[in-house]
Amino acid sequence: MPGGAAPRLSVAADVNHIEAPVTWKAYLICAFASFGGIFFGYDSGYINGCLNSAVFIHIVEGPDVDALASSRQSLIVSILSAGTFFGAILGGDVAEMIGRKWTVIMGCLIYMVGVVVQMITGPGHGLGPIVAGRLIAGVGVGFESAIVILYMSEICPRKVRGALVAGYQFCITIGILLASCVVYATQDRPDTSSYRIPIAIQFAWALILGIGLMFLPDSPRYFVKRGNIEAARSALARLRGQPIESEYIQAEVSEIIANEEYERQLIPATSWFGSWMNCFKGGLTNQKSNLRRTILGTSMQMMQQWTGVNFIFYYSTPFLQSTGAISNTFLISLIFTLVNVCSTPISFYTVEKWGRRSILLWGALGMLICQFLVAIIGVTVGFNHTHLNADGDSIANNISAVNAQIAFIAIFIFFFASTWGPGAWIVIGEIFPLPIRARGVGLSTASNWLWNTIIAVITPYMVGEDEGNLKSSVFFVWGGLCTCAFVYTYFLVPETKGLSLEQVDKMMEETTPRTSAKWKPSKTFAEAMGKTEDGKLDTQLVSDVERKGSIY
Repeated sequence: MPGGAAPRLSVAADVNHIEAPVTWKAYLICAFASFGGIFFGYDSGYINGCLNSAVFIHIVEGPDVDALASSRQSLIVSILSAGTFFGAILGGDVAEMIGRKWTVIMGCLIYMVGVVVQMITGPGHGLGPIVAGRLIAGVGVGFESAIVILYMSEICPRKVRGALVAGYQFCITIGILLASCVVYATQDRPDTSSYRIPIAIQFAWALILGIGLMFLPDSPRYFVKRGNIEAARSALARLRGQPIESEYIQAEVSEIIANEEYERQLIPATSWFGSWMNCFKGGLTNQKSNLRRTILGTSMQMMQQWTGVNFIFYYSTPFLQSTGAISNTFLISLIFTLVNVCSTPISFYTVEKWGRRSILLWGALGMLICQFLVAIIGVTVGFNHTHLNADGDSIANNISAVNAQIAFIAIFIFFFASTWGPGAWIVIGEIFPLPIRARGVGLSTASNWLWNTIIAVITPYMVGEDEGNLKSSVFFVWGGLCTCAFVYTYFLVPETKGLSLEQVDKMMEETTPRTSAKWKPSKTFAEAMGKTEDGKLDTQLVSDVERKGSIY
């Protein structure tokens, strides 16, 4: 503690009592951060409707055109993801400098600027404002999507950490649902309000999150990393709903300090460039390797995007319109979104009951079965077989088969929303050691958005009538990639259920993914590392962390 003797912090003897009981106040404080998912989801959802707004299409393409060209669809959808990719990478550095919550608040401000620029889109402006605005907003979403996961993982009690971080994915689905409702309500408006209203509403979500976070404490682990032990204890006391002198608070801070010092020995403080390079140190066979964790985090987010879920939410409306068998494609898109919303809360229970690894494994299996069924039905009797009606429009030969495809798409969404949707976010928030956690989560989130961008760019060309025209066959691609996700989970994803972040570090050093579920802590981290003296955290250790934190 600068300016005085460092206290000797108590260390709980029982490894199961290093955290305070979860109170409703603590639960609600931690849960509020998940609100960030609202504008992440809303931003992903509203564009599906804008792409099919007649007014928007006429402004971008001309008054005699009824649909956006594949190249323009690709650009408008993917540019947000491109901005988010860079925002996620930059967010890791900013979070180390100014803290987790202030980085998210900065992201909210950037996002609001992007919304204002998008609002300029109108007659005489063409494509420029919507593209520029989505690029700027994407940077803000990158800050938010990476650092909210980091912030929540660091402040949530371990017993409910999975459920609370899953709440972030739930808020994403709520955002998508709200976007679908707004788009559905404005689709028939005859002027620019048909797309400007959905765009403008985004401003409110960023405002609510930014203002709300100002009243919440920053991450105790961030304060320990910066050497401010007193601020860490104060923040933790607020988060756990306990007095600052509580044995629970002392014990948990002790765990964080002991882990921080241990990780400093493995990952010494270095330059900005060296700090980034720390994410890639160690070999693939080394259990303590940072490289293994970085590959796991980035590939986890890649696999989430490979499931093909964003094909449904970005392009389901134009895709279903092309069947000629659906009279109200906006309504079907809304139903898909409702399935997404209603399925996600299931993970609140399953992620803590059965664990991260288990739900990801079974979720991948369910998704691949659904994807292959959609593809097989489509190429045999479903959507791929069409004829021209009396008006010259293409329509599916077998409407019942198309309805079956829609049903299996909805079941696929159920499996995704209850497993891979929240599961991937939970795992990346838990696997990185404190010295590289902000940058590791940032890199993992950037991977999500990189693959989001790639899929958004290539999908119109895969299914466009003048390009690949794969129709239902595109689901063979998604089914094959879901099969990769199943194999990937079995061999590479560890089980982190019920462990503190410090215990996750130790577990990953001592087990393989397939044996990780059997690992149980027998001591507190501080005890295991020999950092205690007569049941107290070593005084010199606290002083060292405070001193090093100021330059780390």
